[in-house]
Amino acid sequence: MIKSMTGFGRFILQEKDWAQEWEVRSVNGRHLDIKWRLPASVRSLETRFEKLVRKHASRGRVNIQLNLQVTRADILGMRLNEPVAEAMIQQMEKFASRMEYSFKPDFTRMMGMSFLWDDENGEPDPSLVQSLEKGLIAALEDWNEARAAEGRDLQQDLARRLIRLQEWLEQLKERTPQIKEERFATVEARIQQVLDRFSIDLDQDRMLQEVAVLSDKLDVSEEMTRLTAHLERIDKVMDNGGDAGKRLDFLLQECFREINTCGNKGQDTQVSRIVVDFKGELEKCREQVQNIE
Repeated sequence: MIKSMTGFGRFILQEKDWAQEWEVRSVNGRHLDIKWRLPASVRSLETRFEKLVRKHASRGRVNIQLNLQVTRADILGMRLNEPVAEAMIQQMEKFASRMEYSFKPDFTRMMGMSFLWDDENGEPDPSLVQSLEKGLIAALEDWNEARAAEGRDLQQDLARRLIRLQEWLEQLKERTPQIKEERFATVEARIQQVLDRFSIDLDQDRMLQEVAVLSDKLDVSEEMTRLTAHLERIDKVMDNGGDAGKRLDFLLQECFREINTCGNKGQDTQVSRIVVDFKGELEKCREQVQNIE
């Protein structure tokens, strides 16, 4: 199943010594671009977390945020810089006394002041690390469910558009042989008119050569064959799922190239109308494909 690059996932868990909340948001992008918003106390785990993300995604701009509340500082592998904390409190007490205000330190807020904490061992407690990894995986799975749901909608929309393209292709296949016959008859009549006017005889072999050149200029059978193959391949790629976005984008570019050639060679009002509609639908398909992983 194909997935959209746009999605949102969340996971919240309250445990004895900590509470965690993960949020994953993503939009389309050519490559996998991960932006982190992590508390300073766990930024050393970013590389480990990124490996988990890469198992769940291959493209897109992904923003991941962690809100973490820990009730025991030792779990984070950190030590309070007591001299600095005491100096801050003493200064605030003096200031409050001079201004004749009551003062009570907000220790909860002080826990969030990163400059008051020294990293003792470089990494938080293993049990917290394991819990955070499980939380991130749960958030990524929730995110992937949302992307898969949107991917199903994209696939259904593309399937409907593909049917429309195939119908127009059949109309082109029916019309293009008629153009040859009509053009041959027109050219032959004009040449014969000129010959009759000036009483000139034209060698039959030369006439056949001119017709052959014209036939080659009007022939779009190869383009039609390749266009048919591209549309069939698009259908298979969507059914196979996986990382389909880049392959679909390439196939649609090839479809544009073939239909352009058909329009240039066709030189017919009906063909031109079909080609314009075909290209318009291809452009809509490309807009949808830009969101597919």
